[in-house]
Amino acid sequence: MPLLLALIGLFAPRLMIVVLWLSSDWFEGVFATRVWPILGFIFLPLTLLWYSVVTNWFNGDWNWWQVIVLIVALIADLSSERSAAK
Repeated sequence: MPLLLALIGLFAPRLMIVVLWLSSDWFEGVFATRVWPILGFIFLPLTLLWYSVVTNWFNGDWNWWQVIVLIVALIADLSSERSAAK
């Protein structure tokens, strides 16, 4: 089941954000205001999901591999936005 959710999050991150927001308290306590999750939903959904994963599963501890995955998520978000603009 977690693998299925991870695949849905990878291929449809905005759908996963909505499902997590409506069905759980996944984003509670991750951000100080609701502005950041809304902006993340609009502009950087994979980065938002990975940031919340690190905060929830790894207690906010950022090691080198969490930062590498964050950079990959950021590149994936920016490349998908660039291809959508063309």
